Amino acid sequence: MIPAMPDTKAPAPRSRRRPRPGGGGASVALRYGRLAVMGVLAALILIAGVWGSWGYAQHVMLSKGREQGTITVSRCDDETCWGPYEPVSTGSRARERVDIERSVAVETGQTYSVVVKPGSSDVVRTGPGGLLHAWVPLGGALLLAAVVVAGGLRMVRAAWVLGGLGVALITAAWVAL
Repeated sequence: MIPAMPDTKAPAPRSRRRPRPGGGGASVALRYGRLAVMGVLAALILIAGVWGSWGYAQHVMLSKGREQGTITVSRCDDETCWGPYEPVSTGSRARERVDIERSVAVETGQTYSVVVKPGSSDVVRTGPGGLLHAWVPLGGALLLAAVVVAGGLRMVRAAWVLGGLGVALITAAWVAL
């Protein structure tokens, strides 16, 4: 017969975390405070991206009823290019000079489809290239917000999605132009 085993319990495994003095209430408050601040910061970055894009995007997306036509770029300076405007839509009038923002997509001698900003002689490029170009600031905001979401909120998957969307939007705008 086997003698009876002594009735002893194995010691409980020790946790690597040490209890914090004061019950840890301050660390919980700091953690939630960090999450709140970083969440608000990420939201503000995205709102700023939409705000920065909407100035041009509204004219491209809501072009019904606005003057539409083409511009043939004749000259450019540091920030602006200009040329004659030929109307395409009814009610639009020809102009000797309209201004378009200078970007890597605007070249002297080229003709572009545009919409006239109401009450000005400024035009915005239309079509897929113009639409994507108008939303480029949002693409940059998505990339910046991805860094905040990954580092401040510790939400890595959501950060990858935001960053991927930003890269896709900027790349599509670059390819379309």
